[in-house]
Amino acid sequence: MNFGKGHKVCSTMKSYSVLLVFILSACSAVAQTDTNAIVVPAETNAPAAPSATNGVALPADTNAIVAQAETNASATQPGTNTVAVPTNAMTTAGPAGMSALDPVSLHGTNAAAGPAGMNTSTHPMSLEDCIQQALQHNLDVQISRYDPQIELFTVWANYGGYDPTLNLSGNYTYSKNGALIQNNQIVLPTTSEANTFGAGLSGGTPWGMTYNFGNGSLNGPGPANITETWGQKSAGSFTTNFDSTSSSVGVSLTQPLLKNLWIDQTRLNIRVSKNRLLYSEQGLRLQLITSITAVENAYYELIFAQENVKVQEEALVLAQTQLDQDRQRVQIGTLAQLDVQQDEAQVATSRANLIAAQYTLASDQNTLKNLLTDQYSNWHGTDIQPTETITNAPLQLFDLQDSWSKGMTLRPDLLQSRLNVEQQGIQLKFDRNQLFPEVDVIGSYGYNGTGQEYSDVFSQINAANRPFYGVGGQLTMPLSNVGPRNTYKADKVTLQQLLLKLKQFEQNVMVDIDNAVKNAQSTYESVGATRQARIYAEAALDAEQKKYAVGKSTTFTVLQLQNTLTTDRGQEIRALANYYEALATLAQKEGSTLERLRINVEVK
Repeated sequence: MNFGKGHKVCSTMKSYSVLLVFILSACSAVAQTDTNAIVVPAETNAPAAPSATNGVALPADTNAIVAQAETNASATQPGTNTVAVPTNAMTTAGPAGMSALDPVSLHGTNAAAGPAGMNTSTHPMSLEDCIQQALQHNLDVQISRYDPQIELFTVWANYGGYDPTLNLSGNYTYSKNGALIQNNQIVLPTTSEANTFGAGLSGGTPWGMTYNFGNGSLNGPGPANITETWGQKSAGSFTTNFDSTSSSVGVSLTQPLLKNLWIDQTRLNIRVSKNRLLYSEQGLRLQLITSITAVENAYYELIFAQENVKVQEEALVLAQTQLDQDRQRVQIGTLAQLDVQQDEAQVATSRANLIAAQYTLASDQNTLKNLLTDQYSNWHGTDIQPTETITNAPLQLFDLQDSWSKGMTLRPDLLQSRLNVEQQGIQLKFDRNQLFPEVDVIGSYGYNGTGQEYSDVFSQINAANRPFYGVGGQLTMPLSNVGPRNTYKADKVTLQQLLLKLKQFEQNVMVDIDNAVKNAQSTYESVGATRQARIYAEAALDAEQKKYAVGKSTTFTVLQLQNTLTTDRGQEIRALANYYEALATLAQKEGSTLERLRINVEVK
């Protein structure tokens, strides 16, 4: 009887122990389920969460943040005369058929916890805010703004070839000659003095003609001179004084008929500099597109980094909760100590992953700050918090032919290649003109004047009754012309080479756009696949935790499913970031980034 009674007491105590373990396990399962709420976006066709879990569905209008279509764009810095980004010219609205960033939070919050110990000030910024900031303060953009201005000054400098040249001169001469016999005649000793003043104006015209307002000489054009000569001639004690003034004023013209007729060095320089001005403007557009795309990618990478930190935090919470539960089971004797060591290893791994994610977040912050400012020290302590989210991938219809058309007409680097071909064509035109001989028509017309005083000369010239004129021609031709002929041949071959390079570039642009379209399509499909994988991983972990609570699973299996869930969550947000970056890259390959964001570039 005593033996039976003791056996009954032992059975009763064992039943109580089992009941206690069951209650503890149930409580832990409930706590674990509340910690790992399943987030299902409203529009996804995900399976419903099990009835025993506390699934949370986000409403469709949670924290909606949509980039407005009529926002005020940023103007360029005051004092910059090259690029103007007018107010109301830029928005962050996406291409036609594509909505702005979908306002649904991935895990219920908009900010990720930064690394411990950071003393920073939070600065919420939308993507549009970042683009406006970059347009004003990005160093690459500021540097590129000067290129069109420099080329514009070069254009005006080359127009200096048509500047008239004013020539003014004045001199005094004294001469004393002794007696001499010249042409069988005795020339008396002479002492003479002279004042000579000259003035001339010469230059060229856009049609190749050169002019010289001066002495009007046909063979030796120069400044118009007026000379007063006085002195005396001596013959023993007999002295004769003399005083006279003379001048000639006219214009001489030279007009090329072959060489330098339709293009000369000045016109070549002007046309090439205008071509380079357009080239620099496209270079500015290229830099703007590059910088804006870099800002977009950095912005999405920052969102990914913040969401990844949250994913790693949740993974650490899962691992820590599992460890706490298993320690309780070890204490009551229902679990081996080896399983706890597996939990501790999982916690350490999750903590290491969280530290790495926090470093990536800090690095992505610095990357974005570097693109937004020219005073990094002022932004170093700023914690940029994106106000936009990337939880949903907006459907966009991709038209390869339309993208190719945009690329052929909008890509700045492709337009620069075409300008290089055009520049070589201008050079070739000049080289061909230099093959001809110089055949020029020359002419002159003017008036003479003589007298004793300056007034007498000016009166005669004003009366215009002593004209002179001349007409002629001149031919200048190198006998072999080796230099110009071979220069022309070399530049002609260079033009053919540039045309092939342009064709190659166009083909590369088409391939780049094709790859970008396929990448955007692929990343869009990846978003749906990774989202389903994450949802099923959450459901699988939840079911396995329930089985574990009643002793029908193992610690290894639960930890394995936790790792799978963490990986699937990271892959989902990675796929979303990749999709938005793929859209930005596609616009960059098309050259349509500025048009997509309604940014107008004007060179003033």
